[in-house]
Amino acid sequence: MHLDLLILFGWSLILGVSLLAWRLGGRVERQVALLVVVMSLAITLIGLIPDKTIQKPSYFLVDGLFGAGLLVMAMRYTTAWLGVAVLLQAAQFSLHAYYLVAGKLYDTFYAMVNNLVSLGVLLCLAVGCLLAWRKRRRVAAK
Repeated sequence: MHLDLLILFGWSLILGVSLLAWRLGGRVERQVALLVVVMSLAITLIGLIPDKTIQKPSYFLVDGLFGAGLLVMAMRYTTAWLGVAVLLQAAQFSLHAYYLVAGKLYDTFYAMVNNLVSLGVLLCLAVGCLLAWRKRRRVAAK
């Protein structure tokens, strides 16, 4: 029951921030929101794979693709919030690499860092949405 509530809360945050990006954000915020939702779905589907030996490299691959997608957008749009999101995703990618190479089982430290980094990326996206919305309002007021 406890785990179900955490999963529901996590998806509520992901979808809530993505809807905020769609409503208030600009083009870059919408693209990042779409990337976040697609990668979150991929991570969820990987968790359903019964063979646990495939999960670690799959998580590593999806996080690498997510980081590469964020990096491409950061180079194209050059916004500070997106740069912070890329750095956070790099930390998460490093975490996956460490656990994969060391052959360690996922533990509470992994879960804590993984969740905090994911929350940080969502926070960066929310800040980007608010900044884009504020910029549009300022331009419209002139």
